[in-house]
Amino acid sequence: MSATGTETSGSLPAAAGRVFFQATPAGGCTVTGPVTQDDPVQKKHGKVTVKYDRKELRKRLVLEEWIIEQLSELYDCEEEEMPEVEIDIDDLLEVNNEDERALKLQESLIDCYKPTEEFVKELLGRIRGMRKLSAPQRKGL
Repeated sequence: MSATGTETSGSLPAAAGRVFFQATPAGGCTVTGPVTQDDPVQKKHGKVTVKYDRKELRKRLVLEEWIIEQLSELYDCEEEEMPEVEIDIDDLLEVNNEDERALKLQESLIDCYKPTEEFVKELLGRIRGMRKLSAPQRKGL
């Protein structure tokens, strides 16, 4: 290490040690000095007003991935080639009767040539105890 390297970094003013990036109208970035009050670009601070139940969201994601995997096996094709099959979990959760849920699922799978009873039974077991997620839940209110 040379002595000149430490002298140079030690002699810089405190403001020169910071670099801020600011988007330009052309979409590029420019290096500017410290942001002042007169700067036209203002930082916006976000505010989270609704808390989501992450555990429930994670369970939903795992379930949806499982459904896609099972439908791929039932239709013997990849996800991109699969016919339009709509399985709305929230819709199923609104139905109180297990038999009506099964009937609704069977109607969604009417084009499937393979037996779907096992898939329906497994899916109904997996959604048991889940809550509808269409409206975020507010905590502490």
